[in-house]
Amino acid sequence: MRPIDRLLHIMATLRDPQRGCAWDKEQTFATIAPYTIEEAYEVADAIDHGDMAALKDELGDLLFQVVFHAQMAQDQGIFVFDDVANAIADKMVSRHPHVFGDAETRDAETQTVAWEVSKAEERAAKGHGSVLDGVARALPPMTRALKLQNRAARVGFDWAEPADVLVKIAEEVAEIKYEIDVDAPHDRLEDEMGDVLFACVNLARKLKIDPELALKRANAKFDRRFRHVETELHAVGRAPEGATLDEMEALWVEAKMIERKGETGE
Repeated sequence: MRPIDRLLHIMATLRDPQRGCAWDKEQTFATIAPYTIEEAYEVADAIDHGDMAALKDELGDLLFQVVFHAQMAQDQGIFVFDDVANAIADKMVSRHPHVFGDAETRDAETQTVAWEVSKAEERAAKGHGSVLDGVARALPPMTRALKLQNRAARVGFDWAEPADVLVKIAEEVAEIKYEIDVDAPHDRLEDEMGDVLFACVNLARKLKIDPELALKRANAKFDRRFRHVETELHAVGRAPEGATLDEMEALWVEAKMIERKGETGE
């Protein structure tokens, strides 16, 4: 039995009405979806850490999620696993005419543009009425913001230069400052904060920066520097909660200087 056939058999057994697992039999597309997302993040985490053994395991977990959804669909007579595999195979062949057809060879940038054109044609064939259709609502908000902006930009709804976005960010910051000054209700602050973040994602896009990666790096930087603050305070028998903000800020600046010296090799 091929490994994929063995996995499909195991999944079918787990969902078997008579001898299957009670938990597996109770699951639905909605209850399994969060696990699917979680497994995708764990794949990304293994890649981020360069852990190939973990990557093998996490890819297996993610594959199991696909098999799980396919089995639930088969149980309801909607589609089977082979339909999923054939659908993606057909899509890949269609979107790579320079590999599987007679189209001329493309570089990576040209292929990216062609890929988006192909997806747009597929959406049009399905009768989607908006250029924004198909951007999944379940995506992480920052990722969805970037995709929405990219879609709008394709039809000309875009800033000309990064400097234009900086003006928009300043405008949004001024608006949230006003709401803070007038002690606006929480939902108004939340709304204006969202506008600030959305504009920041737009700036990252114009600078060809992945906002998720930029924030990830910022998170790691904060983590390193705050741990330095804690370590230095603990070295003299103190804890952050017993230190003043000025003391912690001084250690924070020290951490920045240490990092900069390390970057320059001094």
